[in-house]
Amino acid sequence: MKITLVMDQYGSTNNGTTVTAMRLCETLKKHGHTVRVITGSKVDGEDVFVVKQYHIPLFQNLIESQGMIFARPEPETIKKAIEGSDVVHFLMPFRLQKKTKKIADELGIPTTAAFHVQPENITSTLYLNKSKVVNDLIYSSFLKHFYRKFNHIHCPSNMIKKQLEEHNYQAKLHVISNGVSDDFKPIEIEKPILYKDKIIIVMVGRYSREKRQDLIIDAVKKSKYEKNIQLFLIGKGPMKDSLVKQGAGLTNPIVFQYVDQQNLLKILNYSDLYVHASDVEIEAISCIEAFSCGLVPIISNNELCATKQFALSEYNLFEHGDSTSLKDKIDFLIENKFIRDELSKKYIDYASQFKLDNCVKEIEKMFEEAIEEKKNEKTN
Repeated sequence: MKITLVMDQYGSTNNGTTVTAMRLCETLKKHGHTVRVITGSKVDGEDVFVVKQYHIPLFQNLIESQGMIFARPEPETIKKAIEGSDVVHFLMPFRLQKKTKKIADELGIPTTAAFHVQPENITSTLYLNKSKVVNDLIYSSFLKHFYRKFNHIHCPSNMIKKQLEEHNYQAKLHVISNGVSDDFKPIEIEKPILYKDKIIIVMVGRYSREKRQDLIIDAVKKSKYEKNIQLFLIGKGPMKDSLVKQGAGLTNPIVFQYVDQQNLLKILNYSDLYVHASDVEIEAISCIEAFSCGLVPIISNNELCATKQFALSEYNLFEHGDSTSLKDKIDFLIENKFIRDELSKKYIDYASQFKLDNCVKEIEKMFEEAIEEKKNEKTN
């Protein structure tokens, strides 16, 4: 197939959706497909079509602090990128995608979309994440101006499928994990000498309000093992200064880092526990990457956090927003290494279903279904 992916940001690994788009592109190419990308990122590469970026007054600094950019729809570039495509797949619902969808429809090219932008990710930044009215308005706006035009929508989790159904999305909803690279697996590695006697707890995620790294810091402060715990918060984002200030009283200073995949793999393999504290999450590839390495997770049970689907036991869930509940689970798993080791083995086996190659094959089936439907429309 000739496939065009439409993604505002591409080539950078500072947010999960961009990483997902890049891995999807690479895997589709490995499967023998021709893949083009339309993006606002200034990246070189074969079959990459770059359009200009646009800025949003008053909010631009906030957008950039979240590791995001928005791309300007340029019809000539768009048309050049999608002509001859068998299918065009959209990973965001913004200006670039809306215009590209319109042009694709005019050219009779089949289209599919993915739902990666949870409204609560937007409203959390604006301190409105608990407003059902505002979140519902965003779901409705996405539907009215974009998603109602598609027959096929990729949902990375059952949780987001349920949300779309509740908000009257009528398309066929394909629940398919975004998948993780085969590189994330157990490897033999020693802890760095500096942390050799420490219990290393790690979370990977943007430093933003809805990710709730603040809960982890509070839980570590309350833990009876506080003096022995070394916390790694991997990521970057606008909440870093606040988190640094909050963690200032810990015995062991928090390690704030943004690392590449190779170093992340090492950290996940020499750590002792993974915590995913987010209130809002469509899937959380970072959590799958962690338990693919055998790292046992403790996950928020928030209704809007799809990551809770990865809990294999009661020990892997804590009461969302409750740092004491999280502390109790951390302390229990520190004290019960046998249970932790057994869970680690179970998670390594469990992770096999999230292999990137298998997940992309399922997305290919969605593409083929959309292409076949378009053929039938033309013959009828």
